[in-house]
Amino acid sequence: MRHALSLLAAAIAFFVSGAFALAAEDGTPEGDAQPATGQAPAATAAPGEAKRVLTPEEKAEKEARKACKTKICDIIATSDPNGEDVSCDIVKTWREEDIVKMLGGKVGWPWGNAVCQSKLELERKSLALAMSEAAYEIDMPVQKVRCTLAQKTEGEPYAIEVTLAPKVKFEDGKATEASINWGEASAPPLIYPLIYAGTGLDNQTNMLGPEIVRMVNEFTTKKCAAVKAEAPGGAPN
Repeated sequence: MRHALSLLAAAIAFFVSGAFALAAEDGTPEGDAQPATGQAPAATAAPGEAKRVLTPEEKAEKEARKACKTKICDIIATSDPNGEDVSCDIVKTWREEDIVKMLGGKVGWPWGNAVCQSKLELERKSLALAMSEAAYEIDMPVQKVRCTLAQKTEGEPYAIEVTLAPKVKFEDGKATEASINWGEASAPPLIYPLIYAGTGLDNQTNMLGPEIVRMVNEFTTKKCAAVKAEAPGGAPN
């Protein structure tokens, strides 16, 4: 039982940080649109797995994240320290089935969908130097993340607020170490023990650090390549 609660607490901590991390994107095929004439057929979903159709809210969230990613990817591509810092309002909806999948069937998810939002603040010069210097550490200012957990029965969603101050070490433009550094948290009495346990466990063991490293490196390579390809006149690397 204790292991199950720790896993659930860690999952909550992870998707809270995922709202902050722009690398968190929907991996499931979306929509039912057919490819344009002359293009290869779209990849089909795995047997038993339906294609994902985004809700209007999810589409709006994704478009907003795309604008922010474009700005960040431009800094990564140019390593230009001159210009405006990154300041983006990020909203991410985690569907119940995605959270259940993330938990790997080891423990049940007692709520419905989760919606997290944060204002991402990132100094342009720090990001540019992380991409161009042999070794550099980005020490981000305190960020606040707010999530709501939908109840499966009637009732208002549970509201959670946490602060975090991420640090990421880079070598030759690649993330090598990371820590989330959780701070203050507020949540309803029924939820707070899980938030406290999950963030406290991560602060002690940095169990989510390697996953953040993976997400950052995936973003700076694969995700930024996709952003470039989608831009007018862009082409895949």
